Amino acid sequence: MEKQIEDFYRSLRGRRVAFIGTGVTNQQCIELFARCGAQITLCDKKPDIDAFGPYAQALRKLDIRFSLGEHYLDGLAGQEMIMRTPGFEYYTPELVAAREAGAEVTSEMELFFRLCPCKIVAVTGSDGKTTTTTLIAKILEAAGYTVHLGGNLGRALLPVVDAIAATDVAVVELSSFQLISMRQSPEVAVVTNVTPNHLDHHKDMQEYIDAKRNILLYQKPGGKAVLGYANEVTRAMAADVKGSCRWFTRKSVVENGGFLRADGMLCMAENGRVTPIVRREDVALRGEHNLENLLAAFTAVWGMAEVSTMAAVAKSFAGVEHRIEPVRTLNGVQWFNDSIATSPTRVIAGLRAFDQKLIIIAGGSDKGISFAPLAPELIAHVKTLILTGATAQKIEDAVKAAPGFAESGLVILRAADMPQAVEMARAAAQPGDIVSLSPACASFDSYPNFEARGRHYKELVNAL
Repeated sequence: MEKQIEDFYRSLRGRRVAFIGTGVTNQQCIELFARCGAQITLCDKKPDIDAFGPYAQALRKLDIRFSLGEHYLDGLAGQEMIMRTPGFEYYTPELVAAREAGAEVTSEMELFFRLCPCKIVAVTGSDGKTTTTTLIAKILEAAGYTVHLGGNLGRALLPVVDAIAATDVAVVELSSFQLISMRQSPEVAVVTNVTPNHLDHHKDMQEYIDAKRNILLYQKPGGKAVLGYANEVTRAMAADVKGSCRWFTRKSVVENGGFLRADGMLCMAENGRVTPIVRREDVALRGEHNLENLLAAFTAVWGMAEVSTMAAVAKSFAGVEHRIEPVRTLNGVQWFNDSIATSPTRVIAGLRAFDQKLIIIAGGSDKGISFAPLAPELIAHVKTLILTGATAQKIEDAVKAAPGFAESGLVILRAADMPQAVEMARAAAQPGDIVSLSPACASFDSYPNFEARGRHYKELVNAL
């Protein structure tokens, strides 16, 4: 594998390579490729180098060409290799044309999969993938492995691939955008669930499902697939499994995989032989959906870590930033940040994590998803709904059209922006209430990403 990595680095010398965008992973790869002597063209919508902000200084030091502004994709013509960021749609006409002209269209993750010398555990799904990925990494670290966390989470791994040992483990979170063009699968593949998501970027639901399936399609017979049993789409993916198939669920008992026993014990079954791991009341994470994430993680690492190690992590790991994250308690009111909840299913899971009616702040940019399934849950679990952003009207219409709205007593308020939404929530809250930012939408109408939205919300709440 060392020789393969050296050969790859050598192959970059003099090669014409275009990078689309300067996301975190591309920034590190641009510097790596430049060191290896590639002829780099950076294609970006930004009008000039100054628009890159702090990164502009680093770009000026590199000997690269720029294709910027409205016609930035013109820079793809004549390239031998094109590195796309995950968010850039694979079937864009200019990218299709470049591929047909002979360019290799790839990404940091695809190249990493090709060159990685160690075992890869990868997680995808519509909901729960970040928490599941983090839990897997925490358990393996506690078990003594050197873990490299990457993909949608952590850092770019391609620039450090030459420092990874064969005995290490790479744990990666993969989005549908990364998977859509992948033609390699990990040794351990986890699919948490598949529900409508990102339909603004995929031509239809089938394309989205097919992108997720790539995590399994290229596995070797010795590989392991870990699939959510309660989700129809993931259950059907068993037909794609080349190696061993393992399930996880909190709703029933399975012969092989992780499940929640009727007595409240999270267990692992192997051909029907059951090993108890941890009691649900000892789990630090809030919410029923997080029991699913834990069961998925246990099933993924089974055979790589002791039961006692899994239990210790379950008892100590309290969550990932922006995922039902406690912000503060003020005047008897608890504030939570669930900015990661960019889809209705995620919000539903968050609402069900509490045993009282909440005050929530929702709304954002439109991903083309219906809010009809969310409406009855809002009526059942929310007393004050504060709407903001581009989707505010769409959510309000769905809630008002749902059965039971008129008699529910649910109050719907409109806020111009996040500061006003937080002020409205404070005004509505009484001691004992819980307020949560639970957007059900992406953030791109007002923020670069859900993290920036969550941080701004936390700053506003902490300033109250």
